[in-house]
Formats: sequence, C-alpha cells, structure tokens
Amino acid sequence: MAYKITDACISCGACEAECPVSAISEGNGKYEINADTCIECGACAGVCPVGAPVAE
Repeated sequence: MAYKITDACISCGACEAECPVSAISEGNGKYEINADTCIECGACAGVCPVGAPVAE
C-alpha cells in the first residue's frame, strides 16, 4: 500500500529529501505522495517529526 501524508504535516520537507524515487512533492499546505510512484519503502515515515506519512 502506498503511503499518504496526513493533515498532521507541518511542511518541513524532511520526507521529500528522503524519498528514493522522488514521489513526494510540496502541495497546497502539506506535502503529497504520488501513489503511482511510491515504492512503499517507509523512508518518509522514518524521518517525519510528526508522523504524517502513513500507509494507506
């Protein structure tokens, strides 16, 4: 299951830098994950200070 970024996102950008397939981009008010590109590695969840990325 691809990861999704919840409304807990504080737009710090830590997740974007960690994504090995560049599936994360800055959206409107929070970062977003392209589900078609996400390889479900969990790297984003591991670096997020607020736990915003979750598996769908």
